Amino acid sequence: MQAILEHTSFDVQAIRHQFPVLNRMVKGKPLVYFDNAATAQKPKVVIDALTEYYENYNANIHRGIHSLAEEATAAYESTRDTVQQFINAKYREEIIFTRGVTESVNLVAYTYGRTNLKAGDEIIISGMEHHSNIVPWQLIAAQTGALLKVIPVDDNGELIIEEFHKLLSEKTKIVSLVHASNSLGTINPVKEIIDAAHKVGAVVMIDGAQSTVHLDIDVQELDCDFFAISSHKVYGPTGIGVLYGKKELLEAMPPFMGGGEMIKDVTFEKTTWNELPYKFEAGTPSIADTVAFKAALDFVSSVGKATARKHEDELLHYATSQLESMNDIRMIGKAKHKVSVASFVVEGVHPQDLGILLDNQGVAVRTGHHCTQPLMNRFGIPGTTRASFAMYNTKEEIDVMIAALNKAIKLLK
Repeated sequence: MQAILEHTSFDVQAIRHQFPVLNRMVKGKPLVYFDNAATAQKPKVVIDALTEYYENYNANIHRGIHSLAEEATAAYESTRDTVQQFINAKYREEIIFTRGVTESVNLVAYTYGRTNLKAGDEIIISGMEHHSNIVPWQLIAAQTGALLKVIPVDDNGELIIEEFHKLLSEKTKIVSLVHASNSLGTINPVKEIIDAAHKVGAVVMIDGAQSTVHLDIDVQELDCDFFAISSHKVYGPTGIGVLYGKKELLEAMPPFMGGGEMIKDVTFEKTTWNELPYKFEAGTPSIADTVAFKAALDFVSSVGKATARKHEDELLHYATSQLESMNDIRMIGKAKHKVSVASFVVEGVHPQDLGILLDNQGVAVRTGHHCTQPLMNRFGIPGTTRASFAMYNTKEEIDVMIAALNKAIKLLK
């Protein structure tokens, strides 16, 4: 297992050496991976953790009494403890393992929302939400008669916070909001929103898919009621995520799915539920991925979020200045506070065509609406080209992207 850097220093080349995929070639060119907002690459320690589980103690968890089952259970539950510390949850049983942010939002919508909402109640989301934080609330609103309200976005890609306060009322029961936009990079003022929502008695769900890897997360300080995380955005495996919820809310919520592990007693007449967190973890989970998620969180903590973010901010500022100096490019999303996401359009060029030509030169970016179609409609565009940066990226790679862009634009215009 490779040594992990201490957070007192930051050596990007040493970081890069810990990510095997960065050594590969794409269409004869060295890979430049700028699609980190979609999924981050995995360090060797995470890959090793997956291999170690399958090679040495592959077994189902919680109910077995043999040695492999006990080792697997201990490793699985150790990840829960690590997540609790990573986001400073008060209790370990407030950490529910899900498949990711999408399942976490659906869990809250279908359990808390369906139980507590009634006709005329209001749910507030924002105009920059991912589809996974729009569609579940639309479905629950249709089932319960609740109304969905939307905080508008200004030309810079920031929430018009005054409009949020106007939307708030005693009818507001749930506010569900992205912490950092996957399309724009905008960091939203979630603490202000949480405090205001609580004053009218609403609960707040925060989508932390993009923020958890970049920002220090303290759910007790934020005082959010729910917070969702996807492992694969934080250098961990796909298929595993977290729902944090305040203990008293989770205890009052009905189960999301029925099956093994989430039960206490079952008869044909009646079933009683297991205690937290297992009430919400039906069936055999993604054990190996959960175990390896701990390795990813430990990796991020050892590098240091503040150190990594400083590097990522430098990359964002450099890329933005380079892009803004180019003819025909318009930046989409100019918020004052951003994570390392640079979205742009090239006048007269479809993002998909641009993405294909960049890929031909070894540069991986994301193109399209990024599962935020209402936001793209607000800007009057079909989509953007999005470059998103991680701790292992370099300014030299940005130079490669800019050169590839110039070449692609000349071919397309």
